[in-house]
Amino acid sequence: MRLGDTMARLFGTDGMRGAAGEFPLDQPALRTLGGALVDLLRAEGLPPHILIGRDTRESGEWIETALVRGLRGAGGETASAGVIPTSAVALLTKRHGYSAGVVISASHNPYGDNGIKIFSSRGFKIPDDWEDRIENAILTGGGGIVTGDGAVHPDRDFLEEYKTYLAEASAIRHLGRPLDVVLDCANGASFEAAPAVMRDLGFRVVVLHDSPDGRNINDRCGSLHPEKLADAVLEHKADIGIAYDGDADRALWVDERGRVLTGDHTLYILSRAMLEANSLKAGTVVATTMSNLGLQRAVEELGLRFERTRVGDKYVLGRMIDLGANLGGERSGHTILLDDGTTGDGILTSLKILGVMTAAGAPLSALVEGYMEFPQVLLNVKVSRKPDLGEFPEIAAAIDEAERTLRGRGRLDVRYSGTEPLARVMVEGEDAAEIGLLARRIGEAIALRIK
Repeated sequence: MRLGDTMARLFGTDGMRGAAGEFPLDQPALRTLGGALVDLLRAEGLPPHILIGRDTRESGEWIETALVRGLRGAGGETASAGVIPTSAVALLTKRHGYSAGVVISASHNPYGDNGIKIFSSRGFKIPDDWEDRIENAILTGGGGIVTGDGAVHPDRDFLEEYKTYLAEASAIRHLGRPLDVVLDCANGASFEAAPAVMRDLGFRVVVLHDSPDGRNINDRCGSLHPEKLADAVLEHKADIGIAYDGDADRALWVDERGRVLTGDHTLYILSRAMLEANSLKAGTVVATTMSNLGLQRAVEELGLRFERTRVGDKYVLGRMIDLGANLGGERSGHTILLDDGTTGDGILTSLKILGVMTAAGAPLSALVEGYMEFPQVLLNVKVSRKPDLGEFPEIAAAIDEAERTLRGRGRLDVRYSGTEPLARVMVEGEDAAEIGLLARRIGEAIALRIK
């Protein structure tokens, strides 16, 4: 698969992200963004009423203040949910009739980064053309932004409403044997809601990394670092371990044997359960080019259609809507349950998996026995820019060789990250040594030509 190009954009596949304090996440650009969002909403015939939430990074507070100054200076009205998961902002924006919801988070990135995600009044991420209009205002300086009052007063009622929603959406009412759950909250936005909801539902919960200090978010913990979680599951003889990322829009798992499972396992478990409950719509599961070939084969063996999209949960969502499907997600742990919400919600997904385990009376390992993964290699190559890879004969030759070698018995995906200065090389096939060699050759070619 060849990469098309890519003109640098401030907004990537999951909002705008970068080093906090540096353009475009410095105070002037944030004030401009706020003013541009108000202007855009008015142009679309919407009142400029905006809900804001954030994760636990130390930069979140001043970023919210700068953004609010721009929003109010342009005549917007704001409400703050404080520290809260991304999915809660999407939900509450729609429920309360806000014209937009803004999340201040850099998801799984280190604490020094931050970002902006914007949701529409329907709870969906805003379309590319809206992003382009805001981006243009930031790049051109916005034409003079009036600064308004930046005072922020978080309202805890939003978090309490979200917790109530989770309990109701879980559909868990009666537990036979209460399951033992270990949670890794990544010192992020899930640290309060996830343990509280699960304990209220009757699960026995051990919590790791639930003491955010502004700098420890995702620090050797959470969905990118499940090793300590696996150790804790074995130590506590728990039924499941659950790892979130910084804004809790994704979740990964550790089974009772200490084995780390991915978002592909999530889709397999839920597709089977929803098929049996006759609640899977369009007979379809939507995933991305990064999902394992083993998932595709397992889903198709269930008699279901398996659809792939480009990487990015908004592309998964778009394809789900096109097909009338209600289950989709990414290997990284974003899972979209469209009957319940409009974006990935790690806590909700956790509750759905716990519900399947409870109803089946089976361990997590048993629920994935029908899914066999193909060996997969994923390389991240640092790049300083993102030109079309087809411009470089050495890179094109390495990709062509891999495609010829894998034809009919494996997959290749080469793309740029939408949020980081990286080229990602994924090779999948039956022979681990062979795919490792093919991936290294492509990665070396990219590193040589795009420094």
